[in-house]
Amino acid sequence: MSVSQAQEPLTRRGIPVERDLRVLALGSFANRFGAGAVMTTSALYFTRQVGFSAAEVALALSVAAIVGIVVQVPAGHLGDTRGPRRVLTFFMVGAALCSALPVLARTPWQLALLLGLLALFERSAGSVQQGVIAQLATGGRGVLFKAYLRAVTNTAIGLGSVFGGAALVIDESWAYVSVFVLNAVFTGFAAWNTTRLPDLPAYVRIEGEPRLAVIRDWPYVVIVTITGLFSIHFFVMELGLALYISERTAAPPVMVAILLVLNTACVALFQVRLSRRADSVPAGARALVRGAVWIAAGFAIVSLADRGNAPVAIAVLVIGSLVHVVGEMIGSGGQWGLQMGLAPHERQGQYQGFAGLGFSVIAVVGPPVVTLLCVEMGETGWLVLAAMMLVIAAVSVPASRWALASRERYGVVTHSG
Repeated sequence: MSVSQAQEPLTRRGIPVERDLRVLALGSFANRFGAGAVMTTSALYFTRQVGFSAAEVALALSVAAIVGIVVQVPAGHLGDTRGPRRVLTFFMVGAALCSALPVLARTPWQLALLLGLLALFERSAGSVQQGVIAQLATGGRGVLFKAYLRAVTNTAIGLGSVFGGAALVIDESWAYVSVFVLNAVFTGFAAWNTTRLPDLPAYVRIEGEPRLAVIRDWPYVVIVTITGLFSIHFFVMELGLALYISERTAAPPVMVAILLVLNTACVALFQVRLSRRADSVPAGARALVRGAVWIAAGFAIVSLADRGNAPVAIAVLVIGSLVHVVGEMIGSGGQWGLQMGLAPHERQGQYQGFAGLGFSVIAVVGPPVVTLLCVEMGETGWLVLAAMMLVIAAVSVPASRWALASRERYGVVTHSG
């Protein structure tokens, strides 16, 4: 990366300056727009229109989540060794072809099979795309561009959910099916869009080098464990907060939607700005600590929501959520700084696919833990979560120093830490 490239702003008037990054942003917007529409409607379609029980839908989603965990690292490795752009296009085409298939399911096992097939292509594409991002947005710009993409995708999901909401209002089978077809169309556009990216070179594995070197890179494994544990706060605010509001506070249930919109708007407006100081491994660890302080403070404030009447609960929830989202944005920059800065440039697909495992595993084990702490234990549970966030972030500082010092020992000589 040249000096001029490093000093050039990432965006101008909200649009990436570099063509390749504009292409990536456009594809991500289209992909997540369709996903936002499906996320809003899928559960109700399968329960109200098809007749599955909530437990059957949850089981099918769990199967898909497990498939996603299994394929991430091999898909990233495949992208590295066969050419990231070509492999990304292949998986995106597969995702487009499978996007509407779940509407054909008439038994729970059919649903699990079709959602698992879709997860195979979607999660593989996501893993490979992380490697493409790291190769096209080098150095500190990788963190900034991930921050920009998060703002873009949050906006896309929000707009897509409007279309999903229209299907909920109509509440007819054809309207729900139309949402799945809409998702397939937008995913197909995103797949075509990947062909506009440069044909990135494949990594030629050195003789004797293990195929999946990342799983032998113990310092990186430790860092991914830390960033994965840190990600539990997402499930706290998406699942734990919703259950906490409905079961332990006097606030109206509509507050769940209001707080989600508030979070989405803040991320869209401020994520890039709050990620600027996380462009290296040491800076990433410091950002993780700053983010944890804000998140812990937000949890502590939210824990008081069950002490008062509806107006008090609403005020506490809004304040706590705003404090939390500041930490969420700072902490996300820290996670990206650590995960990208310690990985070899030529094997970013494999490494970023592995980095995604931290979040995927927490997605499986986090919900019951969050439910226990936020709902069953109430105020005490929220404070336990606050303490957990502080401890996890504090551990990241010495762990990141150790990981950075070990790069050459593990054959990682092209990292940007």
